[in-house]
Amino acid sequence: MTVSAPHLAAQAGTGAARRRILVTSALPYANGQIHLGHLVEFIQTDVWVRAMRMHGHEVYYVGADDTHGTPIMLSAEKEGITPKQLIERVWREHTRDLGNFLISFDNYYTTDSEENKTLCETIYGKLEQAGFIDAREIEQAYDPVKEMFLPDRFIKGECPKCGAKDQYGDSCEVCGSTYQPTDLVNPYSAISGATPVRRKSTHYFFRLSDTRCENFLREWVSKLAQPEATNKMREWLGEAGEAKLGDWDISRDAPYFGFEIPGAPGKYFYVWLDAPVGYYASFKNLAAKRGLDFEEWIKPGTGTEQYHFIGKDILYFHTLFWPAMLEFAGYRTPTNVFAHGFLTVDGAKMSKSRGTFITANSYIETGLNPEWLRYYFAAKLNATMEDLDLNLDDFLARVNSDVVGKYVNIASRAAGFLIKRFDGRVQDSAMHHPLLATLRAAIPQIAAHFEAREYSRAVRQTMESADAVNAYVDAAKPWDQAKDPANAALLHETVSVSLEAFRLLSIALKPVLPALAAKVEAFLGVAPLTWADAGTPLSSAQPINAYQHLMTRIDAKQIEALVAANRGSLQAAETGAAAAAADAASKTKQKAAAPAAEAQSETISIDDFAKIDLRVALIVDCKAVEGSDKLLQLTLEVGEEKTRNVFSGIKSAYRPEDLVGKLTVMVANLAPRKMKFGMSEGMVLAASSANEKAEPGLYILEPHSGAKPGMRVR
Repeated sequence: MTVSAPHLAAQAGTGAARRRILVTSALPYANGQIHLGHLVEFIQTDVWVRAMRMHGHEVYYVGADDTHGTPIMLSAEKEGITPKQLIERVWREHTRDLGNFLISFDNYYTTDSEENKTLCETIYGKLEQAGFIDAREIEQAYDPVKEMFLPDRFIKGECPKCGAKDQYGDSCEVCGSTYQPTDLVNPYSAISGATPVRRKSTHYFFRLSDTRCENFLREWVSKLAQPEATNKMREWLGEAGEAKLGDWDISRDAPYFGFEIPGAPGKYFYVWLDAPVGYYASFKNLAAKRGLDFEEWIKPGTGTEQYHFIGKDILYFHTLFWPAMLEFAGYRTPTNVFAHGFLTVDGAKMSKSRGTFITANSYIETGLNPEWLRYYFAAKLNATMEDLDLNLDDFLARVNSDVVGKYVNIASRAAGFLIKRFDGRVQDSAMHHPLLATLRAAIPQIAAHFEAREYSRAVRQTMESADAVNAYVDAAKPWDQAKDPANAALLHETVSVSLEAFRLLSIALKPVLPALAAKVEAFLGVAPLTWADAGTPLSSAQPINAYQHLMTRIDAKQIEALVAANRGSLQAAETGAAAAAADAASKTKQKAAAPAAEAQSETISIDDFAKIDLRVALIVDCKAVEGSDKLLQLTLEVGEEKTRNVFSGIKSAYRPEDLVGKLTVMVANLAPRKMKFGMSEGMVLAASSANEKAEPGLYILEPHSGAKPGMRVR
């Protein structure tokens, strides 16, 4: 998408007119779990919505479960429940999963609603009145055992081209051929196994072949932001006068779970008619709650904008049927439709046998942070329809390097010095540093990249800025500046510039990492960050708050657990006892996710405890121990005339520079121990789980910021 000049003017709070925007993601079908493929779209949409909200625009993001159709009816029947019971349960599961990944819907609804029924009937009536609906008798496959007409995907047989068995009625998954269900060899019903028979039925069609539709769609296609989508649309439309578009069958026969067509007993709206109308139904439900003028938002010429984010596999429905329905029913048409590619995992389609058909809930249950995935997807997403690959090794390395190593590390290196040496107040004159001017100048372009859906560019530019900040810190060496009181002003400038730079980077990353941004806002003591805040630096009038760990690194064991959990779910399903196995797996996962309780040691007396001299220690220097995979060498100030040298096995959890300036707790009266690398004069305290597979990580103890080096812990 090319950002137009008026939209560019809105970047970074330049005072341009406030826009009014309605945004949707494709509706997940209420017959399965949310998986990582779904999350590509939801995260892409949510990042865009959050970026637009940061401009102060009036933005509403709505969605719903797609709840109608034959598969829903059959799944409910198989479970021995009603379709409504099924979709209500799945709705709860979907809202849980989407909430866990911080998808900021203003309203998440259902297509099985009174609002949707009314809108479908209204749109159908207007299309019928305008001459776009035809009733025709057709012949189709019928299951004589189930006594129902069969959709193409419920007829199976041998491929007429390659002979492959058990292929669907519309295409072969072996040779890729497409065909009509009547072409299948030895066809059978996928529901009952019976041989289908041919029966006639009256169906209702939307006349997409009408020249009015063709002329409208040829003009509308020029609005599409993606060249790939435009080219595909033109391929479907053909040359002028070629009449390639066929009419669209919008009805289905009973039994069917959906809305009955007015005046046509036993005939129901096809799910693909009522599903996109569900966007408007969800917004209508929201409008009633918020006191919005629904009709004013959806009619032409009112200045509102409407954007749909979808997968490229449903482009046909959203760029032909949906805009044509809206146009000839008298509603506004989409401002644009944005399609994305498919998700692969480690270079291949998601696979249950490999454990890479990964559900959203399993990701959460194995203890992975949802913002890790949000960042990784954003770092790879762009405005095209190309596929996106989740490489699990790259996922671990990129998140740990970028988010923790480059971004969060800036705050952890500076905050301790600012709080301990300068009461948490920045140096105001430092806010004019040239590095900060460069970072502020980058914010409008980063915001523009987000609006253009070029997230990978926005993330790349942000991380290049983070590299520049870390290079500045490495050159200034605040840990060395802190050793000489004469450098107090210089140290104050260094840590002030560092924290202001961190604030600016937080603005850039807020659409991607909203929960982390909220922690940053609380830590810095600032209001929710917007693009306009790039020009409002930190001030000495507002001290920062005590620094708390903002984000941990991914542990490789967590990735292994995720793959194992999803591979295990397939094996459980194959036992034929899916419900019992799922319950057992859930309980097992809950146990695995919970920190293991370590067996309690023998009791000691108060006199025994009094023998341990625990002291607050300031880490004044830290470096890796050459030749050791586990040890860091810490120089500790504990209120004595000289510092202490301590070796600690925490190298897997911390970078040396991250620890400099932090307070910790040490055992001060532990007998010195001669080690291969030198003398260790104490022990720092750290917490870890007894079951590191379930709860990986090491965490040094950090006393409250008011504690001073040398204070005794009692």
